[in-house]
Amino acid sequence: MNYMMIDTETTNSLDDPLAYDVGFEVFNRDGNTIETASLTNKDLFLDKDFMSTAYYAEKIPNYWKEIWAKERELLTWREIKWRVFDACKRNNCQIVAAHNAMFDNRALNLTQRYITTSQHRYFLPYGVTWWDTLKMAREVLGKDETYARFCEYFGYTTAKGKPRFTAEIVYKYISGDIDFEERHTGLEDVKIEKDIFLYCLDRVPDIDGRLWKPKPEPPRKMEPWEIELQELLA
Repeated sequence: MNYMMIDTETTNSLDDPLAYDVGFEVFNRDGNTIETASLTNKDLFLDKDFMSTAYYAEKIPNYWKEIWAKERELLTWREIKWRVFDACKRNNCQIVAAHNAMFDNRALNLTQRYITTSQHRYFLPYGVTWWDTLKMAREVLGKDETYARFCEYFGYTTAKGKPRFTAEIVYKYISGDIDFEERHTGLEDVKIEKDIFLYCLDRVPDIDGRLWKPKPEPPRKMEPWEIELQELLA
């Protein structure tokens, strides 16, 4: 089994985010890269009204430079969905991860519903499990006194003095690169989130990084023959 790390950059609003940038990397347990993609959603990126509300809109000229340099692909949302779907299937990616995966899941699904007018509602292939590196980092580093002191020393704390767990802060800690600054573009952010994912797996090999725990199955109804047998044995 291989893994896929995915990251989105969005426009519209935090409550209803729509993805204009999707980056992903497929990698194995040893951290070896199998496949990467840096994909820009043509259906939104070419719409000036939508992009005027984009977070990090000042980066738009750089997007064009990367598109012209063929470092980034400008594709329709349908093409992006199938690129991700194909990469998951070809590489047996049963786990797709993101940092704060709840947000990326919401952005991908909302974009899917917006573009298809809700004819298709879910972005990832059926059966793929979401993992969250934010949840993993909190579990691995949440009780780590060294990480707590690191955050306190550099001011990476909440209003209540608790350590923060953004991808940038966690990466600074695990890499030792205190000057690191997150790029806030899909594929570049994926690269550091992959390192967080592998770091957490190395620290706690049996960690459960699932975004959602599976719901227990409801008790099934007894078959007629089971009821009859129970009555005979009563």
